[in-house]
Amino acid sequence: MEEDVQWASNVTAELDLKKSERRRARAVKLGHIKWDTPEQEEPGSEPTNHNVESIQPEERERKSFSEGKIVDQGGPESIKEIWKLKKSGSSSKLAMDIPVLGPVDTFDFMKAATQGKLKVVEKYLEDGGDPNFSDELRRTALHFASIEGHSTVIQKLLEKGANINSKDRLESRAVHWACRGGSLAVIKVLQIYGADLNIRDKLMASPLHVATRTGHSDVVGHLLNSGAKINARDREGDTPLHDAVRLGRYKILKLLIVGGADTRLKNHEGFTAVEQVKEWQFDTKETLEKLDQLREVGLVPPLVPT
Repeated sequence: MEEDVQWASNVTAELDLKKSERRRARAVKLGHIKWDTPEQEEPGSEPTNHNVESIQPEERERKSFSEGKIVDQGGPESIKEIWKLKKSGSSSKLAMDIPVLGPVDTFDFMKAATQGKLKVVEKYLEDGGDPNFSDELRRTALHFASIEGHSTVIQKLLEKGANINSKDRLESRAVHWACRGGSLAVIKVLQIYGADLNIRDKLMASPLHVATRTGHSDVVGHLLNSGAKINARDREGDTPLHDAVRLGRYKILKLLIVGGADTRLKNHEGFTAVEQVKEWQFDTKETLEKLDQLREVGLVPPLVPT
């Protein structure tokens, strides 16, 4: 009996280890955590303290990116209040036509860019405000307007000197944010002003990677038609095809294959897009078999009858 218990403990530990490794891999993929080994840091970057406090801002930022939301960094009004205003029924046109009285500070400028209030943005810029002002996560008005789809605000910012290549703390440019937001109009404006559709962020993700992960098939199609590199690899060696398969983006998967994506390319784990599916299926099958063995010796609760 002791041998059975020891065997079950070993199997359970092995399952926990695999589960932990998979969770960590997914977290790194989405940017929730960073690699904690020096050789895996970005080239030329300073050593990073990888405790919870040091990664919290970037974790919140990446999570907000993947959900298409903006992180509330504090201030006289919260982002929750911004969303209430957006849901109140006021149209963007009405918001833009309201005359602006008095000076506009940086907080109101950033909020206006987020909400698409062109008049407020114009007032700030006319008074000599810096179009490249950024918050503590190095996010600019151009980033916020891009993810929210405010093409007229973006055009005004760029006309007044906003840097199209400004990087946030994750080294994402406005075009990355636009791909997360899914606005073709914004992406086209950014293209007119010279946005690089193959630029990489800190995780070596291209705009095509971002559009694939967030499921914007129309953006993926536009990027491919505009010459985006279809076989670009991120820091884990994954191509957009790997991401499309992993996330079940079937429409995008078809676009990539028709567009000529190389199905033979392997990521740093040595898997092609197809092989990674087979590997996950094998691991799942192996886990279920081990759970059945644990159930047979009474170390896992029996199945609930239907």
